[in-house]
Amino acid sequence: MTPLVAAQRPSAALLPSGPQRRSARRSSVSSAALLSLVALAGLNLPQVVLAQSRMQGQPQAYPLPGTAPLPVDNPQPQVSPAMQATPLPVSPVSPVSTVSPVTAAAAHPDRSFRYRLGPGDRLRMAVFKVEGYQADVEVLSDGTINLPRLNSVPVAGLSLDQAQRRITQLYARYLRRPLVYLDLITPRPVRITVVGEVQKPGYYSISQESRQSSLQSVGAPQTTVVSAGLPTLVDAVQRAGGITAMADLSNVVLRRQSVDPAATPLTYRFDFLASLLGQSQAINPLLMDGDTVEIVKVDRVVPSEILIKTGKSNLSADAIAVTVVGEVNAPGLKQVSSNSSITEAVMAAGDLNQLRADANFIRLLRQQSDGTVLSTRLRFDPGASLGTPNNPALQNGDVIVVARNGWTSFNARLGQAVEPLGPLLNAASLYNILNIGP
Repeated sequence: MTPLVAAQRPSAALLPSGPQRRSARRSSVSSAALLSLVALAGLNLPQVVLAQSRMQGQPQAYPLPGTAPLPVDNPQPQVSPAMQATPLPVSPVSPVSTVSPVTAAAAHPDRSFRYRLGPGDRLRMAVFKVEGYQADVEVLSDGTINLPRLNSVPVAGLSLDQAQRRITQLYARYLRRPLVYLDLITPRPVRITVVGEVQKPGYYSISQESRQSSLQSVGAPQTTVVSAGLPTLVDAVQRAGGITAMADLSNVVLRRQSVDPAATPLTYRFDFLASLLGQSQAINPLLMDGDTVEIVKVDRVVPSEILIKTGKSNLSADAIAVTVVGEVNAPGLKQVSSNSSITEAVMAAGDLNQLRADANFIRLLRQQSDGTVLSTRLRFDPGASLGTPNNPALQNGDVIVVARNGWTSFNARLGQAVEPLGPLLNAASLYNILNIGP
């Protein structure tokens, strides 16, 4: 019979004392609080550290430097190399220079670029609580400004923040912790280029002050548009005299040089036609020095509704000048509204001469951008819609020739054939009168 062994109570030496138990509890509470803070911060702790912190009575959540980590009861399962997932190859994404400014805020030209200082900018500089260091200066043609005690400081190509930091670093040689203020008083005129389907393509300089733009076609009265503030893309089109009848307002291009001169210029495209038709809201971006605005030529048949809308907008001149000659009642230079039809031009010339005009033979002469003249034969159809083949929209400088009908042409040729015999017939008639008598 096996003797019963009485359970022995552990001695007091083996049990932790009161201060040791309180220290262990404080260490456990501190570990839990630390893990909570790490979880709120979104940090990923190593699995070994997390396992050690879950162990009861562990006084340290992280092993001290130079000590080996404690063993983990439930280690992570080992994964064989054959079971490991192979990451898929990621193809590099090439930078895209053409962006749609209405799809993302970063693509907006006003938000993706900072104003860069250049010759002509007027600046105001001051150092906080330091007398004698205030100055109103203008960036010179060499890109520098003259400041008290610093003399010439180059700032061309820098943003206001970058110029402020540069001036602060330079004043730190003479002042203790200088606090520099730098403000732009008057920005310089923006120098841009406008090309494409505008009345007067070329180079323009637009200032921030109140300005007047003349939307005028050659030979037609001008339309004055007053604007003020920082120049925008619409201001550039208006300064170039407005659009032509072949302008595609759904594809207005803005090209801007990036911060790195060696990089490819960025291209932004805008759809002002959708805004005129009430379909969407277009962005009218601010222009920067060196921008290029291009109005693309339309490559399709434009409906009459679009022609009327664009002709009445502030991007187009109110009137154009065309010449109507031939068999009309009042030939000459006529002023008609923008995007007017041949019918309106003929009516402005007093309508066709019903006895002499050939309504089936009207010729439209138009000078192209390369200097050649395009001749198109049309048929006079007052009921045709604007933009149709027989009733196209006119451009400034067009010439309309109304031909004679067959009977008028025959009489004219007969008169030309008989005209050389006129003197002989007149002499014979005079002889007969003198010999025979009346």
